[in-house]
Amino acid sequence: MLDIKQKFLTFQLGDKDTAVLSLENITEVLQISTSEICGVPQMPSYVSGVYNWRGEMVWLIDLEQMLGYSSRHMISSLIPKIITIIVQHEGKSLGLLVNQLMDIDYLDVSQLKPANAELFPAAINSVLAGYFIGENEEIILSLDALAILQSPNWKMYN
Repeated sequence: MLDIKQKFLTFQLGDKDTAVLSLENITEVLQISTSEICGVPQMPSYVSGVYNWRGEMVWLIDLEQMLGYSSRHMISSLIPKIITIIVQHEGKSLGLLVNQLMDIDYLDVSQLKPANAELFPAAINSVLAGYFIGENEEIILSLDALAILQSPNWKMYN
């Protein structure tokens, strides 16, 4: 069997889940000061606001909250900086707020298992490229950045 490894950014979702995004979809990872985020009224709770990134206004979404996890990082003075993953496709940019980055891993994409509606909630399934089984038999969610950018929940605002 052919071994096809790609680089993925690994991060935590919720208290115990692990997720990855392919590095080919990530433009930048940065820490944003919460005081630089401009809130936008009448948006879903997972939309944290907009941020001036390289002279462009980029929407920031709380990825955990969008995927149905209880959010741990409310924008407040208690958390001075938030980790943000900037993803781009066809000129559209989006900032994904996450709580904890873990590493950059090489994963064998031939081992990617297809998304399964019986294993994962609909909110996760809608942006899932599939999943890997980790060394300790844990499930590693492989999120699809393009699916997140084109998510029906999000698309109406973008």
